[in-house]
Amino acid sequence: MASVQQPVLSGLARALVQHDRIKEADALACAKETEKPGGFVAELVSRSIMRASEIADFCSTTFGCPWLDLQSFDESYIVKDAIDAKLMVKHHVVGLNKRGNRITVALADPTNLRALDEIRFQTGLAVDPVVVEVDKLIQLLGKLNESVSSALSSLTTPDEFDMEGLSEAAPDEDIPADTGDVDDAPVVRFIQKVLVDAINEGASDIHFEPYEKYYRIRFRTDGILREIAQPPLALKEKIAARIKVISRLDISEKRVPQDGRMKLSLSKNKAIDFRVSTLPTLHGEKIVMRILDPTSAMLGVDALGYEPEQKAALLDAVQRPYGMVLVTGPTGSGKTVSLYTCLNILNKAGVNISTAEDPAEINLPGINQVTMNDKAGLNFAVSLKAFLRQDPDVIMVGEIRDLETAEISIKAAQTGHMVLSTLHTNDAPTTLERLKNMGVAPFNIASSVIMITAQRLARRLCTCKKPIDVPMEALVQAGFTEADLDGSWQPYGPVGCERCKGSGYKGRVGIYQVMPITEELQRIIMTGGNSMDIAAQAQIEGVMDLRQSGLLKVKQGMTSLTEVLASTNE
Repeated sequence: MASVQQPVLSGLARALVQHDRIKEADALACAKETEKPGGFVAELVSRSIMRASEIADFCSTTFGCPWLDLQSFDESYIVKDAIDAKLMVKHHVVGLNKRGNRITVALADPTNLRALDEIRFQTGLAVDPVVVEVDKLIQLLGKLNESVSSALSSLTTPDEFDMEGLSEAAPDEDIPADTGDVDDAPVVRFIQKVLVDAINEGASDIHFEPYEKYYRIRFRTDGILREIAQPPLALKEKIAARIKVISRLDISEKRVPQDGRMKLSLSKNKAIDFRVSTLPTLHGEKIVMRILDPTSAMLGVDALGYEPEQKAALLDAVQRPYGMVLVTGPTGSGKTVSLYTCLNILNKAGVNISTAEDPAEINLPGINQVTMNDKAGLNFAVSLKAFLRQDPDVIMVGEIRDLETAEISIKAAQTGHMVLSTLHTNDAPTTLERLKNMGVAPFNIASSVIMITAQRLARRLCTCKKPIDVPMEALVQAGFTEADLDGSWQPYGPVGCERCKGSGYKGRVGIYQVMPITEELQRIIMTGGNSMDIAAQAQIEGVMDLRQSGLLKVKQGMTSLTEVLASTNE
């Protein structure tokens, strides 16, 4: 009669027996009972052979791994998307922090080399293990699974996200237009989870990108793109079709770009709008979803980062009865949020406000918003002409792109209306020259424009920031004066922690150049002065340029010198 083969002790089990911490018979019994990787430690605790804290202490001392108390660890910092959910449950592991090309992983058995190898293979990162108590680890894994389920249930989809079901979905199956028929489809739950994760991380854009051999999804957070998932390539058509269905786009049209919108209701009182853009590429449709949070327009001017004198000048300008206020800067510099913040200040019962936008991004109650439709002949110029017959007090033009739009806007400003608009220029002085180059007469510019603000967004240092030593020569070269370098302040640099996901930055802060058009500047414009003449006069009048405004943020410890130099490249 063949004897039953006993399991061979290895790793942690063998070390515990060799150090006389447990009996060999107990170790063999536990190893026999569980075949699940990482389950041996849990079996020890369940049989009351050793306490979880004793095992963690033994592992830390014997194998030289740091011991971390999960009870004192902030769960909001956990890197939830770095390690596949099934892999975390399978091996009893959790990714705690990602910094550069390294990830810190919590586990109860540091000898579980199979887990470390699989994490290294799946993430492409170097793994730094830390030992934790197995009971707290299992409790944390349960919470993480519940958070995924609750996030999805808030989107009226009760089922948990099933990656296995997603992988097995038929690649050529069409998603019906009736969304009720696909509520249980894994691809639907996957997209819902992506949207929720993007909102929770504070992302501004979601990119769905098909390539020849893979498909990836990226979030833009604080201006930086970061890959968060690589779904199976065979699902690219289903993902694109599903997004187009909920955005009311033509799912049969794949040859031309399309634009749409969708709304995601997170609760009875909160909804997030998404602006959806599709683009036919070589290997399929790329889709970008811009997240439009209406609460961003309600933050107030104090939250935008204006210095006190800049804020006072801006509020004085927008509350005047007529004139033109221009906001300038590159794409993604926060011009829209600044304009909406000004509109929200002016949005009162006795004020009639109309906006022409391409497209209207944030819905503001009490404001008449018009989205441009070039196919129907509705452009900025046509909308402005219509606005002037609608008894307006305030007009907002999404962007001045041509001479006709510029002339009508200036006419409106000269005839008793407050006009707000944007231009894509590098700074405030060059904006006036840009208008002249469009063909606007200098007299009309001088008599209508009352303020120009230029802006950039710089990443804000996380709370993990640390003081750094910057050579005096580098500070002077950046633009600091001798008076600034009086030793009363300290420059800070990024470090990286769980909260900022290792980047050292969390959120962004505005850098502004606020230039009121004074009588002297009007004279320079009227006499044909160029942008350099205007900039020199603005400096005399105490207007900080973008670099000076950014350096002030460095002195205040809000951002790093490197970030300011990158944002205000001169």
